[in-house]
Amino acid sequence: MSVLTIEPGATPADEEPPDTGERHRLTALTGLAALSLDAMASVAYGPEAIVLVLAAAGAHGLGFTLPVTLAIAGLLAVLVASYRQVIAAFPDGGGSYAVARTHLGARTSLVAAASLVLDYVLNVAVAVTAGVAALTSAFPELYGDRLWLCLAVLVLITGVNLRGIVESARAFIVPTAVFVVSILVLIAVGLFRSAPVSTAATTGHASVLADNATTVGALLLLKAFASGCSALTGVEALANAVPSFRVPRVRRAQRAEVALGAVLGVMLIGLSVLISRFHLQPVEGVTVLAQLADASLGHNWAFYVIQFATMILLALSANTSFGGLPVLLKLLARDNYLPHVFALKADRQVHRHGVLALALVSAALLVFSGGDTNTLVPLFAIGVFIGFTIAQVGMVRHWRGERGRGWRGKALLNGFGAVLTGVSAVVVTATKFEDGAWLIVIAVPLLVAAFEMVHRAYALGERLGLGRIPEPPHRERSLVIVPVSNLSRLTVEALNAAASLGDEVRAVTVCHPDAEDRAHTHALARDWAQWDPGVPLVQLTSERRTLGRPIAEYVGETAAAEPGTRVTVLIPEVEPDRLWQRLLQNQRGAVVAHAVRRDTDAVICRLRFRIF
Repeated sequence: MSVLTIEPGATPADEEPPDTGERHRLTALTGLAALSLDAMASVAYGPEAIVLVLAAAGAHGLGFTLPVTLAIAGLLAVLVASYRQVIAAFPDGGGSYAVARTHLGARTSLVAAASLVLDYVLNVAVAVTAGVAALTSAFPELYGDRLWLCLAVLVLITGVNLRGIVESARAFIVPTAVFVVSILVLIAVGLFRSAPVSTAATTGHASVLADNATTVGALLLLKAFASGCSALTGVEALANAVPSFRVPRVRRAQRAEVALGAVLGVMLIGLSVLISRFHLQPVEGVTVLAQLADASLGHNWAFYVIQFATMILLALSANTSFGGLPVLLKLLARDNYLPHVFALKADRQVHRHGVLALALVSAALLVFSGGDTNTLVPLFAIGVFIGFTIAQVGMVRHWRGERGRGWRGKALLNGFGAVLTGVSAVVVTATKFEDGAWLIVIAVPLLVAAFEMVHRAYALGERLGLGRIPEPPHRERSLVIVPVSNLSRLTVEALNAAASLGDEVRAVTVCHPDAEDRAHTHALARDWAQWDPGVPLVQLTSERRTLGRPIAEYVGETAAAEPGTRVTVLIPEVEPDRLWQRLLQNQRGAVVAHAVRRDTDAVICRLRFRIF
C-alpha cells in the first residue's frame, strides 16, 4: 500500500503514468466470446419460437418460417449498422442510455436504462434455463433437478466474472468456437440432404402441430416475427461495453459487432432453410435444434456434441449480461441514479457490486420460475426493443446536430431502424401482453421512479458543494459527551479517547425513579467521586424507561446553550471476538446513537473496544 500526502499549498508532483489495465480488457475476438454469447446462443430458441407460433396454422403455416426469419435477419443487419454508429459516437459505452441522455433528455434515458436492466436480468435467467433445457432434452431423467442445475450454472458464471471480463472471455472462447462450428457443420451437411437421416429424437413425443389449423394471416405472422425477435437480444451489448475493449476501443468493438451480425445472420437463415427442407414439426420435450441435429447428422455422437455445445453456450450466454450490465450500472451510478458503490471497480477491471447484484436478482428469478424457460420467455426481448428504438431516435438527432459528411444517409439509416424497432417493440408487447409482458410494462416505470428517487437523494451533494473548493478549515471549541453506566476498562478507554478529541469532556448517565436504579446510580456517583477522573458526571433523570431520548435532549439543550461549540457524542462499545456474540449484547449503544442522530446535529463517534 502506498500513501500520498499533499501538504497545504503544494501541488502533486509528476507521477509515473498509471497502469491503465489494458491487459485486463478485450480484443475483438475475446469481446465476441464475452459479449456476444447471448446473441449467438439465441439461434437455439429464436427459430423455435417462430415455429411454435406458426404451428397454430398447421403444416401450411410452417412454410412461412423462412420468410419470417429473413425479415428478422434484415432487421439484424439494420441494427448492426446502427450500433456501429453508436459505438463510434459514444465510445464511453452505455448504448441507448448514453445516446438518450445526450440527445433525448434525462427521463428518456432512464426509460432506456430501465429497459436494458430488465433485459439483462431476464437474459441471465432465460439463458441458464434454456441451457439446462437442452441438457434435459438429451437426458430426461435430469428434468426434475433443473432448478438446482440452473442455480449451479449461475454460481459458475458469477465466479468466473468476478475474476474479470477477460478471464471470462478466455474461458468461453473454446465453447463459443465449438458451438458456432457445430451449427455451421449442421447447416452445411443438412443442405446436402433431401430428407432427415434420423427422427429418433422425436420418437414417442407428441406433436404440438395444431389439428384445427388456422389461416396464415398478418396477425399470426406478426406474432411469429415478434417471437423470433428474441434472437436479436444481445446485439446491443457490444455498444454498451465499449470501455471494456483494448485501445483502439471503437475499432475493436465495431469489428466485433460486424462479426456478430454476420455469424448470427448465417446461422439463423441456415437453420430456417433446414426447417423448411425437412418439413420439421415442433414436438413436446425436444427442441427444434435437437431435431435439426438428428435430421442432419443422425442420432449418434455428433447429435450429442450439438446438444452439449448448445447446452454449454446457452448457459454461458448469460455472460453477455455480466459483461454489459455492470458497465451500464457504473454509468447510472456516475450520474447519481444508482448508489455510488456500483461505480467502484476492483482488480482486473471488475465492477464487483454490479456482478453480484445481477447474480442475486437472476437467482431470485430462477427460483420464481422454477427453472422453466417458458415462464420467462414472454418477458424477454421487450426491454431490448425499447432500448433499440430509443437509441435509433437519439442517433437521428445526433446526426442532425453534427451535420458532417454523409449525415443524411446515416440519419436515414437510423430513422429506418427506429421505425422497424419501434414497430417490433409494439408488436412484441401486444402479442405477449397476456403471457406476462404486462409485468415489463409495470416494471419499467417503477425502475425509472427508483432511479429518480436515488437522484433526488444525491442532490444533497450540490448543497454540500461537491466539486467546488471550500473555505479553509477553522478550529472550534469542542465538547465531548460520553454516556456511561458503570466503571470499567471501557469507561477509561472512552474518557481517554474523548480527552484526545475535545477541549471539554462530560460523562452522562441516565437515572430512573425505581429503587433499584436509584441505588445503582448512587453507587456509580460514589465510585466516580472516589475515582475522580477530572471529568464531571452529569446525572439525567428520566421518568420513563428510556435511554436514548434523555441523552438526546441533554445534547440538544447543551448545543443550544453553547453556540459555536462542536458537540460530539462518544459511545463506547465492546467489540466481541466472534460475530455471533454480538447477539448477546444489549444494543444500548445503537439505541443512543439512533436517538442522538434523529433529534440533534451532534457528531456521533462509536468507540469499538476489543478485549485482549
